[in-house]
Amino acid sequence: MAKLIDTKATLQRLRNRYRLVIMNDDTYEEVATFKLTRLSVYIALSSVFVVLVGLTVALIVFTPLKYYIPGYGDQAERRQLINMKIRADSLEQQIRYKDAYWDNVKKVLNGDVPAKIDTSTLDLPNLEKSTD
Repeated sequence: MAKLIDTKATLQRLRNRYRLVIMNDDTYEEVATFKLTRLSVYIALSSVFVVLVGLTVALIVFTPLKYYIPGYGDQAERRQLINMKIRADSLEQQIRYKDAYWDNVKKVLNGDVPAKIDTSTLDLPNLEKSTD
């Protein structure tokens, strides 16, 4: 029951109206008057924060400032890195192929390859001398 009362009190405090008066210190003349609530001040400050963060992120992402971020690099370096990775992968594959080839050559020279005898018969046409 106490929590329900505290919640209502908190919501009521957020909705209480306050007046912000800006006065000239010399003449005590009111320069500006604002009617505010705590909720409106919270929403305004949160909105300003979100807009500033959004503008900062947009400034970094859409301008050359992003190249000053450590580890980002420029576009030419990225393209060069991708090409080098592709080249290294293809070289690794070629090395694997050559290793497999030399392993097979060693097996053949050592006689470790089991001989497969071809037992299928071939049906060859009869190649007799034809008379002209």
